[in-house]
Order: sequence, then structure tokens, then C-alpha cells
Amino acid sequence: MDKFLRAAIDEAKKGLNEGGIPIGSVLMIDGKIVGRGHNRRVQKGSAILHAEMDCLENAGRLKANEYKKAILYSTLSPCDMCSGTALLYKISKIVIGENKTFQGPENYLRKRGVEIEIFNDPECIELMQKFINERPELWNEDIGE
Repeated sequence: MDKFLRAAIDEAKKGLNEGGIPIGSVLMIDGKIVGRGHNRRVQKGSAILHAEMDCLENAGRLKANEYKKAILYSTLSPCDMCSGTALLYKISKIVIGENKTFQGPENYLRKRGVEIEIFNDPECIELMQKFINERPELWNEDIGE
């Protein structure tokens, strides 16, 4: 397994263990993780702390040229908000653990020049399916439904 996706899965499990939604993300530049995060909407009472947003926040301020060579890893297909943030900072590649339980605007990202790689990793799928079955109300809140 890709070590960066593995790190994102570890973040997702951390979020689940904290009572949150099991989605994790890491930002990689030049073969190194520069930011990591997990969905912390529940834990922080936040409207926007999806895994990708938490990851980017934890990476801190980066220069525009650093974002351009970054790869964003997420255990789940990024939503509109997280995809928009990736577009804003011109992140050129997003690696997605799975898009079976939820699919964000992947085609739009591709049209805007973002390379998308999808693993459809069984562990990522199982984490989300189990969570959605056990906590459908929290999941629907997270995706704005």
C-alpha cells in the first residue's frame, strides 16, 4: 500500500477514535508529509474542519510554488469545499482512497487540470460504510444533507 495513503487512513482512524467521522488526509511535498489531519467537525464543533481542511490548516502557510508541487491524499473523495480549496491553491494532484461511498466533483477537478488517482482501497470503503450504517445522521450532516 502507498505509505501516504496509509498515513491518511491512520488519520481517519484517529478521528473515529475521537468520536468523529473517519476521514483522513495528508499533504505530501517532495516525498515528505508536510501536513496531516482528520475530520474534526464533531470534536471542534466546526462547520468546515473536513479532513482536507484540517490537513491544510496543519500544514501552515506555504508558498504558492509549494502547493503546485503538492499531492493531497484523502481517504474519501473530496467534497465541493475541499476540492475548491485544492483548486484555489493549485494543488495539481489528489489521491483518493475511495469514492464508492461518496463522490465529490472529480470530473470538475479533472477539467480544471487536477490529476486524480483513485485507489478504491477496501479498508477505506469499509471504514466509511460501517460509519454511515452506524451514524447516518452525523454522516448526512457532514455532507450537508
